[in-house]
This record gives sequence, C-alpha cells and structure tokens, in this order.
Amino acid sequence: MPEATETRILLADDHALVRRGVRLILDSEPDLTVVAEAGDGAEAVEAARIHQPDLAILDIAMPRLQAARELARTQPGLRLLILTMYDNEQYFFEALAAGASGYVLKSVADRDLVEACRATMRGEPFLYPGAVNALIRNYLDRAREGGTIPAKAITDREEEILKLVAEGHTSQEIAEILVISVKTVERHRANLLEKLGMKDRLELPQYAIRAGLIEP
Repeated sequence: MPEATETRILLADDHALVRRGVRLILDSEPDLTVVAEAGDGAEAVEAARIHQPDLAILDIAMPRLQAARELARTQPGLRLLILTMYDNEQYFFEALAAGASGYVLKSVADRDLVEACRATMRGEPFLYPGAVNALIRNYLDRAREGGTIPAKAITDREEEILKLVAEGHTSQEIAEILVISVKTVERHRANLLEKLGMKDRLELPQYAIRAGLIEP
C-alpha cells in the first residue's frame, strides 16, 4: 500500500495552550504535520507565505475571518479549515463565504479534527451535524421567499451520490453503501461538477440543499 502523502499544516490561534493541544492531536498522525504556528491573522498570512503549507487551520476570530479571506485571495491553492468554539449559524455561513472547506468545534476537536483535515485535503467538505441543519434551514427560508429550485440535470445514480455527499459521507463510505468502487464514486463526483458547472466539490452540498435532495 502506498505511503500517505504528508499534509503540511499552518495552525493559527491566539491562545498558545489551544495551539499546543491541537498540535499534539495533529502531530500524532503520520500524514499530518504542523510546519508553522501563528498567534494572530497577520502572522498567519506571513507564515503561509514563508512556509507554503497545504492546509491552514484558523480560529474564527482573526479578526472575524479576515485572515481566511486574505489567504483565500493570495493563496488560492491553500485549503482552509475553521476551528472555533462557536456553534453559530452566522459564523458558519461567514466561514463558507470566506473560502473555508470545513468548520470544526473546539469542544470536539479531539474527535473531529483529524478527519476534517483529511476530508479537506480530499476536496470534501467537513460539516458537523448542526451545520447541516443550518444549510437545510437556509434552503427552506429561500423557498419561502420564492426562490427557485434548480432543474434536475443529473442521473439517478449521480443524484444518489450527491445526496450521500451532502449528508457528509466520505467516498469510501459511499462506495460501501452503493456497493461500487471508490474510483467509480470519484468519477461520478467529477461528472457532477462538470454537469453542474462547478469548480469545487464544496459546492455540491449547497446544490443538494437547493435542489431539495435533503429533507428536514
């Protein structure tokens, strides 16, 4: 089996104790390595420029996602993951708008952070259960305001996969559920992006919500 590619991580949080604890979680994994730390947004942007990490894990208050927006603008290839104490829908949507691939609560970082890092590097979104509920409520609010649901442009199988993606399943899990290969799942994902005119897999869950594939 080929050795896993190492993910180089920038960790930014204004609390040194938080950084130390998160670093212990990440550095204990063979495929995750913290190559730089930052205590504020300016340090994070400069550290990313110097160290060229693959993934930046940012506290949401730097200040209020400014560092995330700057990193998304200056380093479009850098993946962004928000680590926060706030289980807050407004912050969650702001994080997505700023270019984040996922939103992890500090209270469950020991359980979720490693998988969130790996999902982000696979190009898959990482959404905790409350965030999925927020997306559903956002869709329902749009529908009540007269928003339109996109016309169906995908096959039944692609719709199955899209729904599973929106529910937060990994490619491996989808393959097991549908009894197909991971490679086939990835091919369907690529077809979905092409058909729907999307550049990033992170847009797929939002489309599934708008299309009504996930019911509350």
